[in-house]
Parts: sequence; C-alpha cells; structure tokens
Amino acid sequence: MSDGATPLRIDARGLRCPWPALRLARALRSGAQRVDILADDPAAEREIGALASAHGLTLQHVEIDGVGGFRIG
Repeated sequence: MSDGATPLRIDARGLRCPWPALRLARALRSGAQRVDILADDPAAEREIGALASAHGLTLQHVEIDGVGGFRIG
C-alpha cells in the first residue's frame, strides 16, 4: 500500500492490455492513492485512464527514471 506521499510504482512494460489496467486495479483495491505506472502497450493509456476516472482519480503523463509513464492520483 502507498503511504499517499510516495506513489506506488508498477512496471507493466511488456504487458499487453488488459494486464496494465488489472495491475492498477489491484493496487487501487489495496488502498493505493497515488500510483506511477510504466506501460508501453498503446492501448494502456485509454484503459488506465478509464480506470482512473472510474475511481475519481486523474491521469498524468510523467517521465519515470527516463521512461515515459503515467501517474494516477
């Protein structure tokens, strides 16, 4: 579980949808409030964004350790 200040990090690179969204859903069910997720499937942004929206959270594009990803929170 994330402490709220430090985002939980999920590395979903190489996983095809729906797996990145399923990993995010599991983190949210576990109580994470902020999640950084690395995902390289072109469909991931749409699916992750829909899941974030359904939970009342926002999706931002971020660079994590030099790699593009998403921050949900």
